Amino acid sequence: MIDTQLASYATPRQLEYLEAVEKYGSNNKAAQALGVGRRVVDKAMETLKLRAAQQGYSPEHDMRKPVPAGFTVKGVSTYYDEEGKARGQWVKSTADAAQREQMLRDAFEAMAEDLPRVKPTRAPVTQEHLATLYTLTDSHVGALCWHREGGHDWDLEIAERTLVGCFDQMVNASPAAHTGIVAQLGDFLHSDGLVPVTPTSHHVLDQDGRFSKVVSVAVRVLRRVIALALAKHERVIVLMAEGNHDMASSIWLRVMFRALFENEPRVEVIDSELPYYVHRHGKTMLGFHHGHLKKNDGLPMLFAAQFPQVWGATEKRYIHTGHRHHVEEKEHSGVTVVQHPTLAARDAYAARGGWMAERQVRAITYHSLHGEVARNTVVPEMLA
Repeated sequence: MIDTQLASYATPRQLEYLEAVEKYGSNNKAAQALGVGRRVVDKAMETLKLRAAQQGYSPEHDMRKPVPAGFTVKGVSTYYDEEGKARGQWVKSTADAAQREQMLRDAFEAMAEDLPRVKPTRAPVTQEHLATLYTLTDSHVGALCWHREGGHDWDLEIAERTLVGCFDQMVNASPAAHTGIVAQLGDFLHSDGLVPVTPTSHHVLDQDGRFSKVVSVAVRVLRRVIALALAKHERVIVLMAEGNHDMASSIWLRVMFRALFENEPRVEVIDSELPYYVHRHGKTMLGFHHGHLKKNDGLPMLFAAQFPQVWGATEKRYIHTGHRHHVEEKEHSGVTVVQHPTLAARDAYAARGGWMAERQVRAITYHSLHGEVARNTVVPEMLA
């Protein structure tokens, strides 16, 4: 007998198998009708039952109290009478990270529908074969750093002034390339919500102001740097990469800026659910990853496997990362991995750990055939 209530927990593919089993009477007959192996249907049904059980539904185990959307069952305790009949049950639930992330994505998409769109602007005169990459990584907008601990101060006001000022310097020093790539490589926000802690480890963070203020400054900075890029380049590619400090915020930043520039054909926001990103500029490949999930040495083979068409169509290849706050550049077989530093000051955690690095940003210009052809470096002291 098929439990039809399992349908409410099924994926579209699982639902197809479930309906076939109900129609034909067995897994074997359903598999023959669908033209797949018996084991495929068996595995689909097992996975479906497991999925339902994780939501609190497994009648054969006396689990009949599903938890709401966004949660998963953490544990179930059932007590029985002398005749073996269930007399009571406690169901413990916890937040389901995957479902909550999808709910966040849906909410962000809905909110973005009401955002005012940026109007198109006239493109400047540019050099066709060039693309300039402007990298902002580990900006930690919202962090509160004290010069007596880390050597420099950092708060919302300083972050806004420094990020916009240094980006302006990079743009002015770079050639009039056809394409400008604004690579926000992750950890743009210091924290990811109302509670100032890291998303996964829940380390307590030193934060300047309420999260609403942090969001306001972050959005204002990003809008200004994209506007600077639009005034310089005919086409602007925008990347809002996932970082370990702003995993959820990278989602709403991507959704927001994609909606903001929906009517501006000169702006393209890279839309990828994976934290690995790529842009092809002629025979030059530019890859991006924050650096929190994969070490630099492992990136070349990953990008070759993840983006085989782009890899095969290019001759010059570069992968850009951040995360570690200092410069590291290494040429591998077929690709150069460039690790970028940060403009942000050291916080108490970094200072006490003894981690030091020069604060800077770099604009790198690439030719569609010849790869890197120019580079400009800007340090915060230049703003003085």
